[in-house]
Amino acid sequence: MSESPYSATEMMICQAARLMKDGSTAFIGTGIPMLAAALAQRLYTPNLITVFEFGGVGAQLDELTVAVGESRTYHRGIGAFGIGEMMETAQRGFVDYGFIGGAQIDPYGNLNSTAIGDYYHPKVRLPGSGGGNDVGSLCWTTIAIMRHDRRRFLPKCDFITTPGYLTGPGAREAAGLPRGTGPSNVVSTLARLGFDRGNTCRMTLEAVYPGVTVQQVIEATSFELLIPAEVPEEPPPTPDELRLLRQEIDPDKLYI
Repeated sequence: MSESPYSATEMMICQAARLMKDGSTAFIGTGIPMLAAALAQRLYTPNLITVFEFGGVGAQLDELTVAVGESRTYHRGIGAFGIGEMMETAQRGFVDYGFIGGAQIDPYGNLNSTAIGDYYHPKVRLPGSGGGNDVGSLCWTTIAIMRHDRRRFLPKCDFITTPGYLTGPGAREAAGLPRGTGPSNVVSTLARLGFDRGNTCRMTLEAVYPGVTVQQVIEATSFELLIPAEVPEEPPPTPDELRLLRQEIDPDKLYI
C-alpha cells in the first residue's frame, strides 16, 4: 500500500475549512481551528469574521497564531475587546459558529476537556473549560474537531465541559440554553459526522475520508452511530489546500 500524500491532521484541517461559511462569525480555538480558519480565508470564506476568546475580532490570519490571546489574533481586525465582551457578544446571539475540541465526546455531542475519571480524583486532569462551556452554550452551533478512537467516542463522558444536546431532544432548552442551538458537526481523523437535529439528536455518519470504510468508523466508536443507507466519501485535500498549509500557513509544522 502506497503512503498517503497527506496526513490525518491535514485532512481534518481541510474538512474544517470547508465547513466554514462566508460572512459568518466564528469562535476560533487554539490549534487546528486556527489553521482551518486561515485556510478558509484564503480559499473559501474571504469574509469570515474570526472571533478569539481574548478579544480579537475579524483578524486577517496572514501569519499563524499560536494562542487565542496573542497579538496576531488582532491583526487588521474589526476591533480589540476583552473576554467578557466576547462572551456577552455570543450571549446576545452574534456568534454563529464555535470550533472546539475535547478529550471525550458522547452520542449527543457533549464534550469533556476537564478530567478523565472521577472529577475529584481523576486519572488525568485536563486543561479545563477555558471558554468551551460558553462557546457550546451560547453560539448558534458548534463544530468539534478531534481524533477518532474508542477512548474518545464514548457512550457517556466522564464530565461534561461543553454541552451538546445533553440527554437528547428538548434537554438543552430545559437546561435554559437558547432554542435552536447545539452541535452541527464533528470533524474527526476518520470521518465527518453530524447530528439528527430535531429528532433523536444523536450523532450520525455523514461522510468518510478517502481510504476509510464505514466499518472502520464503527469499530473506532464506542456507541452506536446513526448510519444512512449510503455514505459518501469526502474528497481528499486539494493541491492548493496542501500547498497553502505547508508553505504559507504552517511552514514550521507547529501543528501539522
